[in-house]
Amino acid sequence: MLVFILRRLAQAVVVMLSVAFIAFMLFQYVGDPVTNLLGQDATEEQRVALRKDLGLDQPFPVQFARFAANAVQGEFGISLRQGRKVSALIVERFPATLELALVAGLIALSVGIPLGVYAALRRGKASAQVLMTGTLFGVSLPNFVIGIVLIWVFAVELKWLPSFGRGEVVTLWGWTTGLLTRDGLLHLILPAVTLSAFQLTLIMRLVRAEMLEVLRTDYIRFARARGLTNRSVYFGHALKNTLVPVITITGLQLGSLIAFAIITEQVFQWPGMGLLFIQAVQFADIPVMAAYLCLISLIFVVINLGVDLLYFAVDPRLRVEGKAH
Repeated sequence: MLVFILRRLAQAVVVMLSVAFIAFMLFQYVGDPVTNLLGQDATEEQRVALRKDLGLDQPFPVQFARFAANAVQGEFGISLRQGRKVSALIVERFPATLELALVAGLIALSVGIPLGVYAALRRGKASAQVLMTGTLFGVSLPNFVIGIVLIWVFAVELKWLPSFGRGEVVTLWGWTTGLLTRDGLLHLILPAVTLSAFQLTLIMRLVRAEMLEVLRTDYIRFARARGLTNRSVYFGHALKNTLVPVITITGLQLGSLIAFAIITEQVFQWPGMGLLFIQAVQFADIPVMAAYLCLISLIFVVINLGVDLLYFAVDPRLRVEGKAH
C-alpha cells in the first residue's frame, strides 16, 4: 500500500510539473505582461525597470524555477485585469465553484444510481425504456441549451426560481456559502441541475450496463441457488460490485464538474472560478489563466489519487493481488 501511494505521488509530481511548465509558457508567448501593465505609452526605461522587477530579464530556467516555487505557495502574481493578487481572487471565487460542483455531483449520484439500478432490474419494461430514451437528451444536449431551457421554464414562465447570481450568502471562518440561506439555495437549484444533467445520465447508463453484466456472473447464480432473496442479491452482492467502476467515473466527473463549470457559470452568471476564467481569457489575463490551469490540474490529481485508494476499500481483490506481488 505504501509503495502504491508513493508511486502515485511521484506520478502526481511529474504531472504537476508538466502542467506548471505549460502554464509558465503562457507568460512567454501570450501577450507581453510589461505592455499590459504599463500600456503603449510607457518609456523604454520604464519597460526595462519593470522587466527587471518582474524577473523577466533572467534566463528561462531561472524564471521557471521561480514560477514553480511561487506556484507551490499559491502565488501567481497580480491580475492584469483587476490589479489584485490572483491568490486572493481564487480564494474569493473557489467556494462558489466548489459548492456548485458538489451539489451537482450529489444530484447526479443520488438520482443516477437508483435510476440505473431500476433500469437494469426492469429491463425491457416500458418505464425502463422511457428512462433510457430520456438519457439521450442529457448526453446529447449541451449544458448551455439545458440551462437556457430551465431559465425559460422555471424563471421566466413559472417565476419559481431566480435565473442568475448566487443570491444571499453567509461567511463562516472565511468561507462563503449560500447553502445556509433560502435565497442561496433557490439560486443554486437551476445551475446545479444544469451542471449535473450530463453526469447524471452518464452514471445512470453506466450503472445499468454494469448491473446487467454483474447479474450474469456465476457468483450471482450461486447466490440465487443458496436461496437468498432478490433484495439481498441485487443490493448486497450485485450493486456493491457494480459500484467499483462507478467510483472511477464519479471521481473523474467531480473534477470535470469543477473544471468545466465554465459554461454553466457563464449562463447563470454564477460568480465562481469558471466565470473568472472566461473574463481572464477575454482580457488575456495570463496570471489568472495560469493559476486556473494549475489549480484544476491539482484537483484532478488529488481526485485520481483518492479514487485509486478507494479501490482498495471497495474491491478486496485488489488487496489480495497486492499481497501476492
